[in-house]
Amino acid sequence: MYCIIVEDEPIAAGILEDFIRQVPFLKLVGKCPDAVYAAEVLLEQPVDVMFLDLNLPGLKGLDFLRTLQRPPQVILTTAHHEFALESYDLGVVDYLLKPIDFDRFIKAVLKLNKSVALVERPFHFFNANKKMVRVWLDEIVYAESFKEYIRLHLKGQKSITTKFQLGELEQLLAGQGFTRIHRSYLVSLNLIDAYGNTFVEVADHELPIGRQYRDAVLELLRNL
Repeated sequence: MYCIIVEDEPIAAGILEDFIRQVPFLKLVGKCPDAVYAAEVLLEQPVDVMFLDLNLPGLKGLDFLRTLQRPPQVILTTAHHEFALESYDLGVVDYLLKPIDFDRFIKAVLKLNKSVALVERPFHFFNANKKMVRVWLDEIVYAESFKEYIRLHLKGQKSITTKFQLGELEQLLAGQGFTRIHRSYLVSLNLIDAYGNTFVEVADHELPIGRQYRDAVLELLRNL
């Protein structure tokens, strides 16, 4: 689901951005410091979810929401609780009080109606065997690094090898439900069958969790 953050405080926006990147079905497409910027983004591209601060410079959050004829789903973020009742009259999904913790954030996004999201199946063409091969991103089980090459392990026990850096692939797949577990492995979160403190199991393969990634990976997996 494509989402935007409408928040004028950089620290608060950064926290929301970090939370969004940890949720496989959310993809951040914009951070807006005010309502005017947000209105431009809503006109330019599809947006399914808006994380909207109430205390914005200029046009306030609820006033901005009232101007939208077809607003996306809205989760409000604010340090003030007194507008909660009024906001629900506007059909918001949830009302998050700052400081927002990750558990409360997850409860809010699980209320979203994911059936209204645009149905898209993203893909990328990779150079393999002297031709450009289409790979559907949801077919990638995990990626394995071999120096300047990577091997993409796909569903159905297929694989392709292409000249690509794992860090570049990590950027390409940002927001698509993948996470780096090791300097040599990038894994689809949706396809992990089991995990322990030092490994994950995916498609009958046990892959190690690198020491420098361990805390972040385990925290992410515990919150799925």
